[in-house]
Amino acid sequence: MRLLLVEDDNHVAAALSAVLKRHGFDVTHARNGEEALQALVPEGDGFGVVLLDLGLPDQDGYEVCGKIRKRTSTPVIMVTARSDVRSRIHGLNLGADDYVVKPYDTGELLARIHAVSRRTAHEDAAHGEDSALRLGPVLIELPTRQVTVDGSVVQLTRKEFDLLALLAQRPGVVFRREQIISEVWRTSWEGTGRTLEVHVASLRAKLRMPALIETVRGVGYRLVAPAS
Repeated sequence: MRLLLVEDDNHVAAALSAVLKRHGFDVTHARNGEEALQALVPEGDGFGVVLLDLGLPDQDGYEVCGKIRKRTSTPVIMVTARSDVRSRIHGLNLGADDYVVKPYDTGELLARIHAVSRRTAHEDAAHGEDSALRLGPVLIELPTRQVTVDGSVVQLTRKEFDLLALLAQRPGVVFRREQIISEVWRTSWEGTGRTLEVHVASLRAKLRMPALIETVRGVGYRLVAPAS
């Protein structure tokens, strides 16, 4: 798989590239936001994943993420030292598919890269599905991966859409955290739990329906269908 590594520190990039190459990745290194955007023309240029460090010298990393998402659907994993939930939600809202907080374990990073790439392949295979789910004012169109609330389009990331679609297929049914992580992230890695919480918080905020997804303490989540 081709991977675009956006990292301004050459020493860090060299070390990480060596690890990634040992695991079979074809790594292209971009030292700043402008190089990253140029590498993604035209339409992703065949990259499977973009690994984006937010601490770039020329542009704000969040801004770069937004620009990447506007020109390609290639999955983006943010790498950041900012561990607070607000920063993570901001990144997800701009179109990031996942995030890794520094300092990170290499095994964790590789697991997340494989998870987003597997999800992309799964989506492509399922693209021919023809159905939609309606939950009160919320319409979820599975083939186009579009969500509207009262007719207004809500921009969701890949994982946010997958999470919402999973819960919406069985309203009222409690999904265990492990089950959601397995279905949406295609992994059983326990550390994904925090990512799940962030995605739920982001969905509630974007849809402006905090009661739509109910937390079942100690178990998981369920979707509470709103009145039509």
